[in-house]
Amino acid sequence: METAAFQPSIVKVLAAAASSFVLGGLWYGPLFGKRWQRLAGLTDQQLAAGNPARIFGASFLLAIVQAWVFAMFLGPEPSLALGLGAGVSAGLCWVGAAFGVNDLFERRPLALWAVNAGYQTLAFTLFGLIFGLWH
Repeated sequence: METAAFQPSIVKVLAAAASSFVLGGLWYGPLFGKRWQRLAGLTDQQLAAGNPARIFGASFLLAIVQAWVFAMFLGPEPSLALGLGAGVSAGLCWVGAAFGVNDLFERRPLALWAVNAGYQTLAFTLFGLIFGLWH
């Protein structure tokens, strides 16, 4: 007997993606914005020269992909403990570790890794919180 494949709720996925945007606005704004900019070697002029619609639009689409696949990984109606534990693990041990490998070869400062991996860890933890609480 065949069972239907789990399809995450688009409303939950969009809420999770939006949560990462709110967190990102705080994280890369008042909390660590200037430090991240300095560590990444970006000038005010370089940041101003970017296309905000393209950057934010593509970033939101990627956040939707992250949230969708994470919801699929958790499955239907995950417990809060699973959501939070998997969120911390995915953010720190998968994404953060991958950043760490790249940063080592690119000779990037450990502090930059901490800012970026910290954000991803909290973003995935928020995903887990949302998916673990919202049934």
